[in-house]
This record gives sequence, structure tokens and C-alpha cells, in this order.
Amino acid sequence: MYGLIKPILFRQDPELAHHLVLRNLSLLSRSGAGRALIRALCGSPYKDPVKLCGLTFSNRVGLAAGMDKDATAWRGFAEMGFGHVEVGTITPLPQQGNPKPRVFRLLQDDALINRMGFPGAGMEAARRHLSQDRPHGVVLGVNVGKNKQTPLQEAVDDYVAVVDYLSDIADYFTVNVSSPNTPNLRQLQTRGYLEDLLIQVRTRRDANRGSKPLPVFVKLSPDLDVQGLHDALDAAVGAGVDGVIATNTTLDRQGLQSAHRSEAGGMSGRPLGMKAAGFVRSVVDHLDGKLPVIAVGGIISGADATERLNSGAALVQIYTGLVFRGPALVGEIARAAAIARAPL
Repeated sequence: MYGLIKPILFRQDPELAHHLVLRNLSLLSRSGAGRALIRALCGSPYKDPVKLCGLTFSNRVGLAAGMDKDATAWRGFAEMGFGHVEVGTITPLPQQGNPKPRVFRLLQDDALINRMGFPGAGMEAARRHLSQDRPHGVVLGVNVGKNKQTPLQEAVDDYVAVVDYLSDIADYFTVNVSSPNTPNLRQLQTRGYLEDLLIQVRTRRDANRGSKPLPVFVKLSPDLDVQGLHDALDAAVGAGVDGVIATNTTLDRQGLQSAHRSEAGGMSGRPLGMKAAGFVRSVVDHLDGKLPVIAVGGIISGADATERLNSGAALVQIYTGLVFRGPALVGEIARAAAIARAPL
């Protein structure tokens, strides 16, 4: 089915096509018949339960942040068979993001470049969307960022505000300090900023979670050098967070062939795969079992997911692979992941 829809979508502006998908998924997810149609088109969810950080995931594949920024279609994505759905990035206040055009397809590379800049309706709108009837069995993550106008020295207030406001709804939070599209945001990955930020987020989480696990993850950039990566990981361990998501998009353009390869922004998709895979191995090696790792970046096949899991990742997430391969990729990865992580 996606083979019929994809050419139509790819004739549209990438951001417009994205909004069309979100709108239709949102509409379908509002009724039992619509949800049944999504399941019929995408196939039955593949069950491979796994426990991580106090949560039970129905399988090892999740939707990465960025696909459903305002949490308008997350219930529809849940019906596609994802074990978890991560919405956002959610900021405290609404903001427009960067000027358009700001999303580009690299057709020869199976890649995207985006310079969105956290556009969104803010945490109050996200709460309204997330308060709707919840699909059974899906883990809900909330990716958190700061508003563009918030100075770095006050960034912690933005992260804490979103965590405070959505703690009763989210199953986990991801602290996004690695998007390349918000000025100076990646400076928050330096140990001086990061450990204090994560401690304050964790402290607010602890105050709000009650009996919920409500783990906190931090999402890192694949463009960190070795020392920067080690400092960020040591900060995460020192702050007492629950895991690491590796990786975000990259500024690297090595090997790209498509016409839009020189556009500014973060690149995702197949060309990120080798870099992201190496980054995951480095993260796993340095953490040495202290924290679990969720792998994302360049995963466009079951084989890609298997490689990340065999390198030590506990779960995987997809975004650009879904754009280029369609919903069938969810089941393909879930089945491959079950085989890769099956006990001997």
C-alpha cells in the first residue's frame, strides 16, 4: 500500500506531506473503525515484550522524536505496531521554528535534511493532545527542549517546566540537548551545563512521579568528539539519569549525492547509519553497563536494527526509515529485533 502512496507524497513539499500524514493519522485514530483500518493496512503488531527502566515495551522498536512534534497523531502511530512512541520536541511556549523551506529530501541518499528549530504549539497544546484516550500497551515518551529565545543560562527552567507539566501523562522523558537547529543548544552537552541540567530534571521527576518509574534519558549528538562524548556520558551517569539515546541528526555531509546535500540542518537517514552505529558502540563501551542505550539514526532495515542491538543497544527507534520504507518497516524491525535479542 505504501508503494502506491509514496509517489504521491513525494511529489509534495516534504513538510506539507508530513502534515498531511499527521492529519490523516490523527483523524483515523479518533474512531475504532479508523484504528482498525490502520492495523489492517500496517499488519498486526509484533509482540516481543521487554522490560527496561521499570517499563514494559511490547517490542523493541519505537518512533523517534521529530515525527509527531505536537503529539497530534501519536495514537495513530501506536496502531502501526510501535512498542513506544516518542513525541516532541515539546517546549514550554509555542514557537514558529526556523523559516521555510526547512525540510529537504535527498532522494539518491534515502536521507532527509531538516532545520526545523523546534516548531510547535507548546506544552499546553501537547497536554491536550496527550490527554485523549490512550492506546493499550504503548509506552509514551516526551522529548523535551528549550524555547529559542531562552538564554542558555536559563535553559534548565524550560526543561524542568515541561517535565513538571507532563509528568502525570508521560511514561518517560528525553532531554534533547543535541539538535543542531536551535542556536547554541549543543553547548548544553558540555559537562558544565549537562550535569546540572540533568540533576535538576531528575530532581523534578523524582518529586512528581509518585509510584511511576518515569525514567529520564538524554539524547546526544553523533558529532561529539571522543572527549566530548565521554564528558557527556560521565555527566549522565553522575546526574543519575536512566539511559542514553544515541543519536540525533548530524551536520556531516560526507558521501551525499543528492541535489540538496548542501542545505543547512541536521541530516538523517541511510548515510547516517555507519556513523551512528559507531557512535552507539562507543557509547556502550564507555558506559560499560552503567546505563542502557536506545539506538536511533540510519536504521532503515531489520539488519540495521540487528547491528545496533548486537552492539549492546536495548531498543531502537526510527524516523527517516519510516518516510522512505513505510509502515512495513516497523514489523520488519520488530521481528529482526526479537531474533537478535533472543536468549541463547
